[in-house]
Amino acid sequence: MRERRWETPTTLTFDQALAVGDRLAARGLSPTDPSKDVICYVEEWTVASPDDFDQLDPWATEDVTLVHSRDGWQGDVFLLAGGYHTVYERFQAIGTYCSVSHPWRITAPMSLHDPQSMFWLGFRHSHGFVRVRLQTHEVITPGETRGDGQRAAWLAERRRAFSSSIGLLSLPVEIDEDKDQVVLRSLERSVPFFCSWPDAFGPCQFEFNTSDPYEFLVPASRLASTWGSNPARVRAYLTGFSEEALEAFAAVEPGARLGYRCSVHCALDEIPEVLTAIAPAGRLYTTLCEFPTSTLLPDREDASAIVGLVGADGAFQLEARLNRAPLDEEQMAGWLEELLGVPVVYAPLPPFP
Repeated sequence: MRERRWETPTTLTFDQALAVGDRLAARGLSPTDPSKDVICYVEEWTVASPDDFDQLDPWATEDVTLVHSRDGWQGDVFLLAGGYHTVYERFQAIGTYCSVSHPWRITAPMSLHDPQSMFWLGFRHSHGFVRVRLQTHEVITPGETRGDGQRAAWLAERRRAFSSSIGLLSLPVEIDEDKDQVVLRSLERSVPFFCSWPDAFGPCQFEFNTSDPYEFLVPASRLASTWGSNPARVRAYLTGFSEEALEAFAAVEPGARLGYRCSVHCALDEIPEVLTAIAPAGRLYTTLCEFPTSTLLPDREDASAIVGLVGADGAFQLEARLNRAPLDEEQMAGWLEELLGVPVVYAPLPPFP
């Protein structure tokens, strides 16, 4: 989610993309052979009904999630999430998952963080959870030093942002600093508490679990209220359910746009067929080559790089993701263009897909 990312600004044919793999092999790297099996990630695949997933029957799939999307929504998140939970109770089993996302706004002054944030209210087998995520204007990954001059401001903002959400949710979580990093600690040791740490300035996401799936319905409504009366993009995620259950979920609030995300196991040279199967609105991604940059830049600080193949609208693009930039920022695009043999532009992914 928080990596350095470049992409080709124009589309390629599948053969042109494979030719880039040959170019990488000539540099001593190990791109995926077209006949080898890969994991292809499908997302944003808009469908007319859940049955459309049958188009992927020729391949093995996993992590299949049906997403209900509502753009410009102005309803009551308490009622929406409660409706999904009512259905979830009827069909829950080990491996099932249901969550509802809604934006919230940080009301404290922010200059380095985006005031628009996101939370998820979810239900897994026998427990519920609330997940809160923050987003920053700039991507700075672990080990990078270019943000050190603003560390004090980052820490102060991050503490204010997390304090705001924790207070609205009435969570038993304390905020501290340790070695110039923000640290969150749960005071309730009997339930799982997770914290991710995707940048150099502390965690940007936390998840608090509870054995009472109703516990966060009211607190989550308080968090959602910071969004005001503005239209919201709301999504519900449904994993592991039967067709009967999906029909019941569809009746919670009719009119949602349906879309799938999943993992497809196939040979690399079958990727064009998968793209055709999810046409016209689906998007897919698979890894073409993964390598440490020290292989090509032995005198520079090492970084992990992935060259990926992205498919959408019947065509392909390449992307390059790195956990940090091994060269100065102004040198990165030129180095990647020389490596791949095609133009690239810096293109960070949106924080809340």
